[in-house]
Amino acid sequence: MTAPKQSRTRAASQGTRTTAGGQASPGQLQKEIRQTKSFASIHAEAFLNIVRTADQTQHLLHMQLKPYGITETQYNSLRILRGAGKQGLSCAEIGERLISQDPDITRLLGRLERQGLVRRERGAKDRRVVMTKITASGLERLKELDPVVTSTVHALLDHLSEDELGKMIGLLERARSRPTSSA
Repeated sequence: MTAPKQSRTRAASQGTRTTAGGQASPGQLQKEIRQTKSFASIHAEAFLNIVRTADQTQHLLHMQLKPYGITETQYNSLRILRGAGKQGLSCAEIGERLISQDPDITRLLGRLERQGLVRRERGAKDRRVVMTKITASGLERLKELDPVVTSTVHALLDHLSEDELGKMIGLLERARSRPTSSA
């Protein structure tokens, strides 16, 4: 027999889960971080679960990329530039497309340029615009890194079914699409 919706909601907002026998038990995150007090709300618990999951998955990817001397954001920038093709992109365009925002795209691109993975050149029509393009070395580095990233991502999420992954994607997209006036 399941608990009424109201008590399930109250239990969830207190950082607990209702078991099949109707008993309250702490949620997984509460156990992981050894928190003895309940979360302030289910919103807080959901938010902290998103942050905790993102941190743990990013840390594992970071550790896989570290031996190659490249960060997740640098890898993402190289992928963006590969997709842009021969015309390249401006700093602003790269910044808009990044998965994780970086406040200093210019410095990020400078590090990639020093490694010989990208080149920057002034625009032919507007000399104020600097276009960044991926180099042959950058493309080679991506060939080396793509399998590492793909296998890491699969290892992180292989225990979830395609249906579960689809639901998770939908929920995360819905969470990001909140009305701007509510923040």
